[in-house]
Amino acid sequence: MNRVTIVGSGVMGKGIAYAFAISGYEVYVNDLNEDILTKAKDDINTLLDGSFEKGFLKREVYQSAKNNLVYEAELKKAVEGSGLVIEAVLEKMDLKIDIFKKLDEICPPETVLATNTSTMSPTEIGTQTSRPDKVVAMHFFNPVHKMKLIEVIRGLETSDETVKFIHDTAEKMNKTTVEVNEFPGFVTSRMNCLIGNEAMNLLMEGVASAKDIDNAMKLGLNHPMGPLELADLVGLDTRLRNMEYLYKTLGEKYRPCPLLIKYVKAGRLGKKTGSGFYEYN
Repeated sequence: MNRVTIVGSGVMGKGIAYAFAISGYEVYVNDLNEDILTKAKDDINTLLDGSFEKGFLKREVYQSAKNNLVYEAELKKAVEGSGLVIEAVLEKMDLKIDIFKKLDEICPPETVLATNTSTMSPTEIGTQTSRPDKVVAMHFFNPVHKMKLIEVIRGLETSDETVKFIHDTAEKMNKTTVEVNEFPGFVTSRMNCLIGNEAMNLLMEGVASAKDIDNAMKLGLNHPMGPLELADLVGLDTRLRNMEYLYKTLGEKYRPCPLLIKYVKAGRLGKKTGSGFYEYN
């Protein structure tokens, strides 16, 4: 398998496409229209150029990655010939199911279909297809080109062959995998949402400033990023959707902090809008 399709060219979709392209895969990037794809192409090229100029990529890898990337708005053309299709859209179950139904219709029966979800059920998604044994969750982390981990979550019907295929693919990308039994939020999202939500409660209650909360976690508990910095990077709207899903499925301890809800209503979504718990130029 040397061709991969990424459906969705947001922050995660672009990062996943970049990671596959520098690993030698032919990568098709799909989204709703040409304008969105043009923006994605510009962003991925900027990342490639920066990585090459800073010496993180050898010239042959850099040139190969640029040649390996194809941007295609028509879904059928984008998935044709791909052994793996990864959905990387918003954390909305109805949207994901709609995409997987379409993929199931147009992809050959041997194609593996993966969702880059951080919380949702690959069993529920796979049930909507004729190939639940080939549906799996492949959870990447932001920024994809720096983060080594991929959570691999098997659905109830996901086959051992499919799981091995994903482990092998991740190894070729120089990523490390952990295998997780399906449960809402898996491992990382459950822990991360709890820590982040408590940091937001601390800020709301006036216990400490955002900077001091983050520094306490980085310098006192050796976290590489503070929980409020990380929430801004992920996007506060994304974090709120995750919290709402976990609150619905796992109960009271995941009730979203009122400050998070307020910031999302105000359009303070983090780095992508220029303001969140911090201000960005």
